[in-house]
Amino acid sequence: MNAVATSQASGVVNFATGTVTGDGTDIVVNLGFTPRHVEVVNVTDVEAWRKFQGMTAEQAVKEVTAGTTTIDAGSAIVLNERGFTLANAEFGSADVIHWAAWG
Repeated sequence: MNAVATSQASGVVNFATGTVTGDGTDIVVNLGFTPRHVEVVNVTDVEAWRKFQGMTAEQAVKEVTAGTTTIDAGSAIVLNERGFTLANAEFGSADVIHWAAWG
């Protein structure tokens, strides 16, 4: 089976990182570019998330403390044309969150 790239760049066109503390509401991250890949680490709950362009809106890769990796379908990370949103159901009040986004 051959895989064909749906988008390609010769280098990283856009990149951003940040840290935020949850306040019990959805966290909206405005990047100014469309992310193709987002990684999020919740250091409070010791969980890591990855979202790739092309995944459904509900899907993200989740890894927990025990090392278990799953495809989560809870809309933890939702990409949009100018950034992404982190769902308060997964990234709650007082959770310290580090993120990186590539576009």
